Amino acid sequence: MVRIDLSSLGLVAVATSVALLTVHGFEAMASDREAVPAPVVAVAAPAKPATGGVARVDRADDGHYWAEAEMDGRRVRLLVDTGASTVALTRDDALRLGHRLIASDFDQVVHTAGGETRAARVRLRTVSVDGVEVAGVEALVVERGLKTSLLGMSYLGRLSKIEATPDRLTLTA
Repeated sequence: MVRIDLSSLGLVAVATSVALLTVHGFEAMASDREAVPAPVVAVAAPAKPATGGVARVDRADDGHYWAEAEMDGRRVRLLVDTGASTVALTRDDALRLGHRLIASDFDQVVHTAGGETRAARVRLRTVSVDGVEVAGVEALVVERGLKTSLLGMSYLGRLSKIEATPDRLTLTA
C-alpha cells in the first residue's frame, strides 16, 4: 500500500514551481541582453609524438640507466630519470649544445634532490636515443648543483611506451 502525505506533496509542488519560474526568469534576462562573443582562447598545438622504432638502454654496473642521446646534433650522456619532469641539463652540456646563458636567464626556481636552485628554460630541436626521436623538447638548464644531465619526462612522456626490466629499459616511439 502506497501512502502519500498531501502536505509533503504540496511542498514539492511549490518548490518545483519556484524552480521553473527561476529558470524562466534567467532565460528572459538572457534574451534581453546583447549576444556576447565567447572569448578566444589560444590552445597550444599538441606535442608531436616520438618517431623511430625501439631503443634499448642497458642497466649500467652502477645500477642506473644511462642513455647516449643525440641532442640538436651533439652527443650527450644522460641519466634516465622518470622522476624528473623535464630534461635537465648541466651548464656544461647546455654550453656544448650552443646555449649561451647569462645570469638573468636563470629565472625558474626548481627543487632537486640537492635542494632548491635556479634554472633557465630552453627548447631542444630534437632529442634522439638510439633512433627514437622527439622534436621540440622542453628542457631546463640547472644553474648549479646538477652533476649529470637527466633524461626526464619532457622526452620520456612523449613516447608510446616505456618498459623496464631489471636489466634494460625499452623506449618505444
